[in-house]
Amino acid sequence: MLFDPRPKKRREELFDREKEIEQLIDTKEPLTLLLGIRRVGKSSLLRVTLNELENGVYIDARKMYFDSGGWITSESLIREFESALNALRGTVRGKVFETLGHVRGVSISGVRIELTREVRVSTVLEALNDVGAVIGIDEAQYLRFYGSRGGKEFLALLAYSYDNLDNLRFILSGSEVGLLHDFLGIDNYESPLYGRSHREVVLKPFSKELSMEFLRRGFSEIGMEVPSEVIEGAVGFLDGVPGWLVEFGRKYAETQDLKGSLEYVFQRAKGFLNGELKELERRSPRYVLILEAIARGHNRWELIRDYMASRGHNVPKSRLAKLIKNLEKMSWIEADFSSDRKRYRIIDPVIERVLMER
Repeated sequence: MLFDPRPKKRREELFDREKEIEQLIDTKEPLTLLLGIRRVGKSSLLRVTLNELENGVYIDARKMYFDSGGWITSESLIREFESALNALRGTVRGKVFETLGHVRGVSISGVRIELTREVRVSTVLEALNDVGAVIGIDEAQYLRFYGSRGGKEFLALLAYSYDNLDNLRFILSGSEVGLLHDFLGIDNYESPLYGRSHREVVLKPFSKELSMEFLRRGFSEIGMEVPSEVIEGAVGFLDGVPGWLVEFGRKYAETQDLKGSLEYVFQRAKGFLNGELKELERRSPRYVLILEAIARGHNRWELIRDYMASRGHNVPKSRLAKLIKNLEKMSWIEADFSSDRKRYRIIDPVIERVLMER
């Protein structure tokens, strides 16, 4: 069902993502990046792709980050791999269990495998290489918090796999696109992954027409006929981000109240995004001030600077430029060159409305 809020796991549950699924399945590159803004459906696309592969392995880097208190350890990574191995199916599961069953620190009881801290991640990767596994890591930019060297240990593992484990493929998904690029450092000669080729699959919000079709089909699935003005009003407010469209569809199906349903989605989004903004504020309170400035129409460099000064933050030019660039890398904003002067815009209009109410 399109209006099911949980991450999708089967192809038929997704809307208009056939091309991206095939891109992820067919790629032969050892490393593929799945990129896109928050709530655009990357987790669903990644899960559907991996579920179509008997040898698909799903890892959630953001879960590890929060479960370990903001610092991902090798033990938390092993725990995630243990969970992923127990989710394997069929002959792939049997072969991996058989290979790892002879490794010190591994115990198999009944249908479950348990990995102790003695087990090295490289050993698990070697076992997965034997079955040609595809390892999908969601929100992979959080792996920069792995270990004590800004994630360099994990990058070294990736580089080792890239060079030596010919049957292993990685799909790394990330909402903070620029941060993921910076973390991997494929163009940075100091990175263990320097010079490695990779493929990128970018998941974009739906167009206006596709957003309207998404809502029509979702309502049709639950036996509702909805007036065109309702569909158009929802898309005009929410744009093409599937996560928000799903929230609207569920609420409108319950209340048949356009204004109330949009307000409900906005409040839900507000709760979700305030958590994101708090995390951003932890990195620097100036990030949120910049976002507020842009949301309120102070969208040129000098206007952002003046807005921040009016809030008691006199930021040097070089520092402000770096903060703005970081927000672009994290996919909060993008530069707009359509006018005579460069302006910035909030990518997600729902985020923009949340910021305007802060």
